[in-house]
Amino acid sequence: MDEEVLGVDGHAPRVREYMTPDVETVAPGDTVGAVARRIAESGHDGFPVTADRRVHGFVSATDLLLAAEDDPVSAVMSQDLVVADPDMAVTDAARVILRSGIRKLPVVDEAGDLVGIISNADVVRSQIERATPEKVGRLSRTLESLHGVETTQERRTVELSGLTPTQAKVYADELEGRVYELERGLAEPLVVIDTPGNLLLADGHHRVLAADRLGIAEMDAYVIHIAEPIELGMAKTGRGQGLESIRDIEVVDYARHPLVETVERLQ
Repeated sequence: MDEEVLGVDGHAPRVREYMTPDVETVAPGDTVGAVARRIAESGHDGFPVTADRRVHGFVSATDLLLAAEDDPVSAVMSQDLVVADPDMAVTDAARVILRSGIRKLPVVDEAGDLVGIISNADVVRSQIERATPEKVGRLSRTLESLHGVETTQERRTVELSGLTPTQAKVYADELEGRVYELERGLAEPLVVIDTPGNLLLADGHHRVLAADRLGIAEMDAYVIHIAEPIELGMAKTGRGQGLESIRDIEVVDYARHPLVETVERLQ
């Protein structure tokens, strides 16, 4: 991870873009027993310990193992705390997580107040399915080479109801991940190909279904314009599969994912 991956605005993605801002916390005076029950009920592996949003430490399930139920968490919490800044590059946060062996970094502002938390899963997610200008440029050059046409590009908002999908299936687990991102304002732009009379969705099928599930009508997109009336192979394939709108995309349970089926056959 020596090179930073550039985001859609040409800058390295920052912690504030991928952290979870609504953080569950416990107070220094909360008892070990009470916090243990919260961990069991929530599924979290620990909580930041705060007073008036100021971070005093972090208490994990491991910290509670040998403590008495009535002890305050302040007596067992980790106080040698590693934190992240909201404007830190995600790649730098990844280095801290990797080298320290921790799973979550509290994110604090200049005043030392807790503003979020970023996990190793958030770091991984920041590097997946990124629509970058370089990616769009490669697609444009491929279209020009294959079809002998000229393309132009712009970034704008598109109506989801006007998109023609080119992918027949999406997977339920990944769809849930995109819903999670959209609920936190973390959507990457779509990639759309604009041919005369048709807006083809080239990249972002999980994202548009997640948006549709949340009642979102339009999304940010990189749009590649082709002025000549040509039929692209992806459009022909989509038409053969009966894809006319995003409502025609099938949501497939992860158990039917081809990679999972391959593993099962090997076992």
